[in-house]
Amino acid sequence: MSESKTVEAILAEARGAVASSADATEVEALRIKYLGKKGEITAILKTMGSLAPEERKELGQVVNKAKSEVEALIEEKKTQIENASKNSRLAAERIDVTEPGIEIPAGTRHMITQTIDEIVSIFSDIGYSVTEGPEVETVFNNFDALNAAPNHPSRDMTDTFYITDDVLLRTQTSPVQVRTILTNQPPLKVISPGRCFRADTPDATHSPMFHQVEGLLVDEGVTMADLKGTLDLFAKRMFGEDVQTKFRPHFFPFTEPSAEMDMSCFKCGGAGCRVCKGSGWIEILGCGMVHPNVLSVGGIDTDKYTGFAFGMGVERIAMLKHGISDIRLFYENDIRFIEQFY
Repeated sequence: MSESKTVEAILAEARGAVASSADATEVEALRIKYLGKKGEITAILKTMGSLAPEERKELGQVVNKAKSEVEALIEEKKTQIENASKNSRLAAERIDVTEPGIEIPAGTRHMITQTIDEIVSIFSDIGYSVTEGPEVETVFNNFDALNAAPNHPSRDMTDTFYITDDVLLRTQTSPVQVRTILTNQPPLKVISPGRCFRADTPDATHSPMFHQVEGLLVDEGVTMADLKGTLDLFAKRMFGEDVQTKFRPHFFPFTEPSAEMDMSCFKCGGAGCRVCKGSGWIEILGCGMVHPNVLSVGGIDTDKYTGFAFGMGVERIAMLKHGISDIRLFYENDIRFIEQFY
């Protein structure tokens, strides 16, 4: 039968073409060529209607067998191409786990955190415990309980971020002192690091968000001499044993007497330089004996107990110790700056 020979010829051609095909696109083109609606095998099937029944049966068997074989060849070739593609991708993405890895730089504590930790370590060594309070505070804890007069300038909206008439962002860590007095009885010996907020315009020395460390000690027989000795020890531990300190009278509503502490310039040794602006001294913190009105808020017997408090700006300590001239550098997250203090 001439048709049978034609089918055999088509089948032989298809075998060779599929075997030599190189990619999925070529295989799909061969499928269409032989098995599509206008394919060569499909065309033979369309001619079977004009044949006698016996011939039609014989040719149908031959054509269907050829069709099935070509379909199988094409599917097998598709599978081979897919597997080869997968193997190629696996080879390309292969990782040798025995090779040294790429070193990824580890992060570090921010300079502010490092400074707070150093301050806390110094006071922890002499028996102070760490306590913290909320950054959103009441007006009572932030001003009233700290003996700040109703007309005190720090209460103005130009200085303080108010949330409501009675709630604000704390302007200092001193409210923790109030919370400690309200919930504990002497002896008290705590420091409280934390963030504070004031309505300042950012510049080289001011920021609307900054950090403080507040210190409080209340016990029997506490005097100004205890305060001076404590802070002198802190200055020497923080800036060097050769540092000297002096106290100047000042005013804070919550301490009486009040003072600001200066230390001899640790850069020039008191001779005068850019850091100390030629004076030989650097202002470092505020302090004083806790005002009796503040102690009375917590029901502490002021005839029996006295205490002292101090507060220091963490950014100022860090700027002095590391020669940093602009407070904004702490918050700009410039990796070139941060990496200097790893």
